[in-house]
Amino acid sequence: MSLPAMPPAQEYTPMCPRTPRPRFRWLLACAALVCAGACAAAAAGHSSSKQGVAYRWVDEQGVVHYGDHIPPQYASKERAVLNSQGVEVGHFEAQKSPEEAAADARAREAQLRERQHDAFLITTYTSVKDIEALRDLRLDQLRGQRAAAEQYTESLRTRLATLQTRALNFQPYNSRPDARRMPDDLAENLVRTANELHAQDHELAVKSQDETTLRAQFQADIERYRALHTIHSH
Repeated sequence: MSLPAMPPAQEYTPMCPRTPRPRFRWLLACAALVCAGACAAAAAGHSSSKQGVAYRWVDEQGVVHYGDHIPPQYASKERAVLNSQGVEVGHFEAQKSPEEAAADARAREAQLRERQHDAFLITTYTSVKDIEALRDLRLDQLRGQRAAAEQYTESLRTRLATLQTRALNFQPYNSRPDARRMPDDLAENLVRTANELHAQDHELAVKSQDETTLRAQFQADIERYRALHTIHSH
């Protein structure tokens, strides 16, 4: 049995690299330029970061120091950044203590409240007369409350005087040998009325202070309202 004939071997022809097209060559050239520029910029930045930056700080004795790095013990202190010509180009504040940070927070809150109150004054009132009208209304309300409190205080004084008169018939306010011991309900009523009268006297003092405070607050609002309108008019 004969084997089938082998096909004739094909001649191997090596492939020659294609010549890059003009557009492709142009893209390669652009990419090379971009890479070269980036490398040059990085090298320049690295060099300038080492040679063109200095720091200035002050020690505990008030002596000014310069250097290319900040010592660790002064890293949280106030310091300045200088360029190669010695011109200040940056500034870092000293790290604040907890007390200083809390004081700053309170100051910011006070400023915020002031801005909010200014906005309230401008948007609520159309004139100083509006503020004065509201002030007078609030003062009338306080006077009415104080008058009612004074009337109640007088009734307490009358009740206490009556109870004290009754208490004179009993020991220990009556020194007669046959005087009886003060009844418990009378003693309790005396103590309760005296305490209530003391509290009511304090309440009257508070209401008087409230009236003074209210007058001062409205006067401050009037002055601030005028100042704000002067600012806005200019």
